[in-house]
Amino acid sequence: MTATPNPTSIELADLLARVALGDRAAFARLYQRTAPRLLGQILRVERNRNAAEEVLQDVYVKVWKSAGSFEGRLSQPATWLGSIARNAAIDSLRRRQAQPRTVSTTVYGDDEHDDRDLLQEFASQDPGPDQRREQADEVLALRRCLGLLSGGQSQAVALAFYQGLSYAEVAEHLTQPLGTVKSWVRRGLIALKGCLERSPQVT
Repeated sequence: MTATPNPTSIELADLLARVALGDRAAFARLYQRTAPRLLGQILRVERNRNAAEEVLQDVYVKVWKSAGSFEGRLSQPATWLGSIARNAAIDSLRRRQAQPRTVSTTVYGDDEHDDRDLLQEFASQDPGPDQRREQADEVLALRRCLGLLSGGQSQAVALAFYQGLSYAEVAEHLTQPLGTVKSWVRRGLIALKGCLERSPQVT
């Protein structure tokens, strides 16, 4: 027996249906409603925060392209989105693990027992609790500021700076004139800068 959808599922299904029709406002709302949870799911697989944030942006590009394939009778919206996020995180982790190591940290001494790893002789470079909290606050501030942009500005900035697409590629992806895309990115960055400057600093 299929469970009765809860209000959140109904809202997300409606947003996905509107996104499938190219509704950018619905896409921005979907991002606001689901990004924190999806980032958490991604971080369970891909522990590198920078990589996880890149994966998150990639997930929403995929959602924009494939929202029309969502079928509410087969799965809940959160489950469908979570599956995309998990698969993207696994792919990202596999790509990073497959990258060859180009730096050897091992020093070989004259004595066969003198081999040691230089990294073991230095303090860990991993961020501590305070740094992690600051990073989390920065991510939240950026996400909040992105949510204040128009749908077009938010997508253009995300594609240009998180996905590394050129202006021409962004214009093609969004099916918009090149001049419009450049304007979205320029105005979006100005708005982001102003918003982030006004964000309260963590003490």
